Amino acid sequence: MAKVKPAVSESEKPATFTKQQLLKSKKYTEKKDLINALLVDDRSYSMAEVEEILNNFLKGKVI
Repeated sequence: MAKVKPAVSESEKPATFTKQQLLKSKKYTEKKDLINALLVDDRSYSMAEVEEILNNFLKGKVI
């Protein structure tokens, strides 16, 4: 019987960061207020997720 490979291996998963780590990052220095308001404390986010959340808010789309 063939082995089933997981959809995404551990090494292929994007890096994730907590809200607190993102608030301390230099990349989001000017968007700390948005990150603090839009992200949940007990969750990890990939950089792509954070960018999407911020862009959707700034474009005025309802999430």
